This record gives sequence, structure tokens and C-alpha cells, in this order.
Amino acid sequence: MSDVAHLEALIDRIYEAGLVPSLWPALLGELGAAVGGDGGFLFGVRDGYVCAVNSVEYDQIMPIFLQEGWSERDPLLPRAIALNRAGFVTDYDLLTEEEIATNDVYCNFYRKHGIGYRAGTLIPMPSGDSIALVLPRHQDHGPVPQQVVQLLDGLRPHLARASLAANRLGFERARAQVDALQALGLPAAVLRGGGRLLAANGLFDGLIPALFQDRAARVTVTDLAADALLAEALDTLPLPGSRTVKSMPVAATAAYVPMVLHVIPVRRSARDIFTQATALLVVTPVDRAAVPTAKVLQGLFDLTPAEARVARGIGQAETIDALADATGVNRETVRSQLKAVLSKTGLSRQQELVSLLAGKAVPGS
Repeated sequence: MSDVAHLEALIDRIYEAGLVPSLWPALLGELGAAVGGDGGFLFGVRDGYVCAVNSVEYDQIMPIFLQEGWSERDPLLPRAIALNRAGFVTDYDLLTEEEIATNDVYCNFYRKHGIGYRAGTLIPMPSGDSIALVLPRHQDHGPVPQQVVQLLDGLRPHLARASLAANRLGFERARAQVDALQALGLPAAVLRGGGRLLAANGLFDGLIPALFQDRAARVTVTDLAADALLAEALDTLPLPGSRTVKSMPVAATAAYVPMVLHVIPVRRSARDIFTQATALLVVTPVDRAAVPTAKVLQGLFDLTPAEARVARGIGQAETIDALADATGVNRETVRSQLKAVLSKTGLSRQQELVSLLAGKAVPGS
């Protein structure tokens, strides 16, 4: 295949990846090979690197880069943002030779993993974030030559258009998710980095501004206790090992019935680097006409079966002694189960649980 035909085929694959996100890792490998490099990275950028897609060559080192602090100390990203060049840049556009030779990230991370030099570019997204495309070369191959930069600059408009297409498709997928939940009668929204609103269905929109407020930093809840729990849940989303779903109660008011908010993390292949969606926020109204069954309570708050029975009993105004007698366990076991229920529901007092399930305003809210 001639060089021209090979370049045209590469451009075709760029646009194909814009429509099929799973093709980006293979494309990054092709781009890296085309410029004499070793694969590549695609980062979501918002106040630093926040997520990434990489070619298979870097499957082992990407988690190390993002999770062990190297990404936060990488000097190239802030320099590239400050330079604001609509094209590819290399190490020497951003750092002096002395800085490259002595920088901690270069010496103790990049060189350790065979990454000597890089070429990269920033592509702004309509959301206000950016995509950073980085193509590394092994140190034995020397700095990225200018003719390679020129080749990459010729590809950059295609990469930008493909990225924008991927961003739009990601938004449409997010919209489809929340619309599907609307069909089930559930208000829902897709949140992006930090809890900012990406897409919401009509039922969720109907709760703005009475229950939710779409602020610049993140979606907030007018119920202050629920909002504090939401902020905590969003803060722990990036942490490995955090609970799969965070659930929190919202007390009833004259305007709406009691509700439970569920923060569902967007993980692994479901996470879209182009939209940077991080969570699905689903709202479950609690029927004020009846105390939810134990099974419903178990699903709402991720309770164990025993905890769900205690929660339902408390909601029906049963005493701890009565619950202990009915279940054949001692009072301290029931107290321990109740304590776990309060912890998982984000409440602090037994009466708050009774009020929530009875559809009344939580005292002090």
C-alpha cells in the first residue's frame, strides 16, 4: 500500500472510531506506529487528567500513572494549556532540555517505562473540557522530529471532528439512558465530573428548582441533609472499592413526597471519555400511602434482609422489644441492625426513619 493510500485508510479509521468508541485503543496503536512511536493515550482533561483510554501497550502502566500521583505532577499538561496551540507540540515546545533531564516524572516514571519523548495536542469539547491525545516514543528513538509533527497536524482536523462526533454520540447515549428510566416513571440524570448535569429526563427537570438546582459546580439538593450526603457520594466515586450504589433519603415537603436518591457510578467500558459521564442519579419516590415492603426497602437502601425487616418495623412504629420478639433475636442485635439502617439511609435518629417512611417532613429539615 502506498503512503497516500495508507494515510487515507488511517483517516477512515479515525472517523470510524468517532462512531465506535471501542475502536480508539486500536487506532491509538496505529497512530503511534505511523509516527515511529509506541501506541498512544487519549485523556479526558478537566483541571488535570481525569480519565483515559490507551493502546494495549500501556494497559499496565496507565493505572499507575493516574492513581499514584504521576499524572498530577506531569509538567506537560499545564504548559500545553498555557501555550494554547491549535496543533501538536513536543517536549521541547514546553520544557527546556535541562527540565526534561531532571524532572521527577520524566526520570522516575516515563524513562522507567520506556517513554522518552512525546507529541501531543489538546482538543476542546463543547462541554468546556478537553481531550488530550498523546503519542510517545521510546527514548532510544530520540525526540519527535518536525516532519512527524507536520504529519500529525495534518491528521488533527480529522481527530478533532471524530472527537466531537464521539462527544455528541455520548450525549445522545446519556439522553437515551435517562429517557428509558422516564418510561419507568423514574426521574433521572446523567452527571459528569464532580456532579455537573450532562443530561436529564423530563421527570427530573420537573424537580428543578424545588428539589434540585443545576449549579455550575454540581447538581445540588435543596434538602441540606440529602445534599451533604450527595456531595460525599460524588466525592467517593473515583475511589476503588467504594460501594457500588450510594442511596440517600430526601424528606417530604408540601411540594413533593419523600424520595430516595441513588448515585450509580459509571464504570469501565460504560464510561465515555468524550462526555466524562461519571454517575447516573436516579430518584425513587416513596409512596406516602403505605410503608414500603421489606423487599422494597432492601432495594432502596442496599440493606440486608434483616436490616430491611427492622426498617419496615420501625416505619410501622414497632418498638425494638417487639421487633426482637418477632424475629427471635435479642434487643442488642436489633439495635445493631437499626444502627446499620440509619447509617445506610444517611439518617441519625430513629424518628427520622419513621418520618421518612410515613411521608412526613423530617424534624429539623
